[in-house]
Amino acid sequence: MQKALKALLWLLPLIFGVGFLAPVIAEGLVAAGIAAPFGLGALTFGLLVGGVWGAFATVTGRWI
Repeated sequence: MQKALKALLWLLPLIFGVGFLAPVIAEGLVAAGIAAPFGLGALTFGLLVGGVWGAFATVTGRWI
């Protein structure tokens, strides 16, 4: 149980990036009327940015 909890806690930045940041980025693009680059949909772009940012935070242990 302890190993499973440690694994979950280690992945929390990635989960936050995909589960919270991605929809916020997507809705921000839609609200501002900005088209996502490369012909991507707003949510796809949000998932890409949020996932990369969350993965970076998971690996390095910091958000910036």
